[in-house]
Amino acid sequence: MLSHQTKENPVFNIEQLFNNQKLTSLVWRDSSASERIDRLKKITAWIKEHQQEIRDALMSDFGKPEAETDLSEIFPVTAEINHSIKNLKKWMKPKSVSTPLPMLGTSGKIYFEPKGTSLIISPWNYPFNLTIGPLISALSAGCTAIIKPSELTPHTSKLVSNMITDLFEPNEVAVVLGEVEVSTELLKLPFDHIFFTGSPAVGKIVMKAASENLSSVTLELGGKSPVILDEDADFKDAAEKIVWGKFVNCGQTCIAPDYILVHESQRETLLSEMKVALQKMYDPDYKGIEKSPDMARIVNDKHFKRLTGIIEDALSKGAALAFGGKHSPHTRYIEPTLLTEVTDEMQVMQEEIFGPILPIQTYSTLEKAIAYVNSKPKPLALYYFGQNSENTSKTLRETSSGNAVINDCVLHFLHLGLPFGGVNTSGIGKSHGYHGFLAFSNEKGVLKQRVGLNNVTLLRPPYGIKAKQIISSLIKWF
Repeated sequence: MLSHQTKENPVFNIEQLFNNQKLTSLVWRDSSASERIDRLKKITAWIKEHQQEIRDALMSDFGKPEAETDLSEIFPVTAEINHSIKNLKKWMKPKSVSTPLPMLGTSGKIYFEPKGTSLIISPWNYPFNLTIGPLISALSAGCTAIIKPSELTPHTSKLVSNMITDLFEPNEVAVVLGEVEVSTELLKLPFDHIFFTGSPAVGKIVMKAASENLSSVTLELGGKSPVILDEDADFKDAAEKIVWGKFVNCGQTCIAPDYILVHESQRETLLSEMKVALQKMYDPDYKGIEKSPDMARIVNDKHFKRLTGIIEDALSKGAALAFGGKHSPHTRYIEPTLLTEVTDEMQVMQEEIFGPILPIQTYSTLEKAIAYVNSKPKPLALYYFGQNSENTSKTLRETSSGNAVINDCVLHFLHLGLPFGGVNTSGIGKSHGYHGFLAFSNEKGVLKQRVGLNNVTLLRPPYGIKAKQIISSLIKWF
């Protein structure tokens, strides 16, 4: 029997855990903004008290630098909490809607009720941020949550488990540790909402399982996020932003640039600026990037072998090594690698890379670059660098992506006013801030009619000439 383990309670049956949370969700349905805010504040206080432990866990799992942990794991979570605390009362307030003329005499409002029980299945690449971020949205909406963190980052998963045990009763929020079979068992339960972050392949499995119980889903997936550099881009500025966005977390970022399309006249300029940027960020003392304290490592041997295999495949099929390529299996280090002369027959252009490898292709016209992007599944993000407003608008109009960023990359994840998520194969549903609150809420439309006033008396059977005339007028004018 699969179980949930905590420090105080050695074993919990998962199905019983779910049923207990279902009972709590009925109580929480009427929870106030202040009650929900108190739950969020507890998380903030715990993070501040255990910040070094969070850093240590991420360092143990894949060598993430402390500053990078603070920036990409802790800050997004505390910012999300602060944003939710500031806005939650406004989000929860029923919203009045205008009354259409045929409904004259009625009033309408949208009420936001918690969906109820939720399941959060989180990934390994940002194991703290992408676990606690969705939890903040669930708690803001008034939902209970069972969390299944990744088994690939055991130190961080254990830390998250300890945190949740310290802060919540199991019938409120609980962590279930384990491997794939644990997720499989959890997905059999009739959760009201499932929030999954991971690959499109596993996303399909989650969605199929959710359909058995008609559970709603938020799927944050991935894909090959392109960068388009126009002729008039500021290439020094662009190179520095791309290098940071690509190689933060050693490229293990779902919204990292996955390939570059640069105008053929500017390829060498881009390569030159990217090499300068790499030196500046990761090897300012010329000791080698491998000795940089700011470069993380690949999460495990399996992913390391997959990535080195991608490089070998590309080179064997004619790609050119413009930068990097060095690697060490003992430390799971892969040097930031730039590849040119790549083709669609290579693995590097067929699958999401999820590592420090960046293929670069050229294009002759913007139309061809857009056509190339549109020939592939819709990406999680699209990045455009250029100063021509018409070309910027053209790119936004003629491509589809979960999000788009102009003259930067990755940064949109931190903008809590924007919905974050994919489209089709790169994701379903949106998250962060108000949009995360909505993901875990049922938007319930409520219409109120005046007692004694009946707008549709003349429209009920038997349908006489007058009723037919009114119906005809409704169709014509409304």
